[in-house]
Amino acid sequence: MSNEAPVVLRHLSIGYKTKQGIRVVASDVTANLQRGRLTCLLGENGVGKSTLLRTLSAFQPKLSGDILLESRPLENYSDHELARTIGIVLTEKPDVQQMSVAELVEMGRTPYTGFWGRLTDADRKACSEAISLIGIGHLKDRMVETLSDGERQKVMIAKALAQQTPIIYLDEPTAFLDYPSKVEMLLLLRSISRQAQKTIFLSTHDLELALQVADTVWLMDRREGLQIGTPHELAAQGALRQFIERGGGVAFDAETLSVRVLSHA
Repeated sequence: MSNEAPVVLRHLSIGYKTKQGIRVVASDVTANLQRGRLTCLLGENGVGKSTLLRTLSAFQPKLSGDILLESRPLENYSDHELARTIGIVLTEKPDVQQMSVAELVEMGRTPYTGFWGRLTDADRKACSEAISLIGIGHLKDRMVETLSDGERQKVMIAKALAQQTPIIYLDEPTAFLDYPSKVEMLLLLRSISRQAQKTIFLSTHDLELALQVADTVWLMDRREGLQIGTPHELAAQGALRQFIERGGGVAFDAETLSVRVLSHA
């Protein structure tokens, strides 16, 4: 296993096309994602978190710079190779009908079996373990279209785990979960990153929770650009206070990494 970071960004610029031309979301990003760590991506709405995740996932082209996966340029990977390297959970609902939860999770094994391939005992074991890990065994025979948003989100995460990729990207994986489930999910993802030595990178609006659980934080800011560090490092630098208190009405405690709503007389 290479000692180099699994994901390396060098002078990366990201954005997308509009009627007016190219809109640059972030430019000259140089950073890396480490193996065995949970990295959380924070930033206000519209700052470009989803654009960054989609670019890293090869769903949309970069504007310039380099994205290296295991020391190889992202654009040199075939779709089949990418499917064995990156597991992706986006916020879009899966467009599936008449498919059970177990069958959808089994789709995570497609990179190994082919779309019409038969599952081996090892494939079934990987799916069973993913379903058990996410705690959705009671849902496995349910039709996907009958699930709540939170249940569906858990199924998609189980599918990504069944894919058994070294890198997993998740866009707002806790968006539809109640608070205890949010905590459980982030702690589980952190545990998986460490025990299986996976690179897990997720965006979230659950700021306080992310600061308590993340090993590393990427803070996207329109004014300051991308700032990276442990939660305590970013707190000590004042970056988190500036981001959290920007709208007023709240106070950030850098020592406890907590947010307090200011009462008004």
